[in-house]
Amino acid sequence: MDRSDQQRQEESAVALTVKVTVVCDRGERLRVETDRAVFSARGIINATGTWETPFIPDYPGRDLFRGAQLHTKDYRTAAAFAGQHVIVVGAGISAIQLLDEISRVTRTTWVTRTAPVFRDAPFTADDGRAAVALVEDRVRRGLPPASIVSVTGLPLTPAIRAMRDRGVLDRKPMFEALTETGVRWPDGSETRADVILWCTGFRSSLDHLAPLQLREDGGGIVMDGRLATRVAKDPRVHLVGYGPSASTIGANRAGGAAARELAGFLGLEKAAIR
Repeated sequence: MDRSDQQRQEESAVALTVKVTVVCDRGERLRVETDRAVFSARGIINATGTWETPFIPDYPGRDLFRGAQLHTKDYRTAAAFAGQHVIVVGAGISAIQLLDEISRVTRTTWVTRTAPVFRDAPFTADDGRAAVALVEDRVRRGLPPASIVSVTGLPLTPAIRAMRDRGVLDRKPMFEALTETGVRWPDGSETRADVILWCTGFRSSLDHLAPLQLREDGGGIVMDGRLATRVAKDPRVHLVGYGPSASTIGANRAGGAAARELAGFLGLEKAAIR
């Protein structure tokens, strides 16, 4: 094996469990620093998604509360909350599921920033495509991506109907602040609580791309390309798991589309493969 053959083999090797720490612009190439080595790349497909970056809003009094504050990712079993008052914050499917489980073993209060919209009609393939299109429109305009559920609404399943019959879905608007012992509502009244369970979702794991300055002033990234995976500011960078490709509905074809689009941009022969 000559040197060029060996170099090509090394460049095409798959390396697992490698943590990328930062990606920087070095003119015609990108410098990718990892915990194993430093790589020089003509382009990258970033598929870090959202599951590694839980989001908890910086709410007034958050540091004062003496009870437990947990995120969806910390949840293990409802039995751990028996005998405690749990305030569940969030209007997504995860919030509803955990509220259902916890409310069976202890007292709960459900809080959301906006009133949830329940969907009684069946969710069709056309509905899914329409929801993805709305999220795609946001990222093409450089706006932070919205969740698919915020577009589709919550399906009124038999389990959710049962929760409603049990009185669990007595939703309250967002509290004004946390106190040492619970929460304070806009009218000045307070409610004691033992646990605040933040079911407030995740954010895109893109901190390692910060040196590339891809974000707009409003926090979003302008995306273009066939399935909105390409960064408009830097077409060498594709984000799979951002915007419409962050959902199972939108991710089905995004990886392949991004690979073909990037290969075409770089002038690689595989760009001709469809």
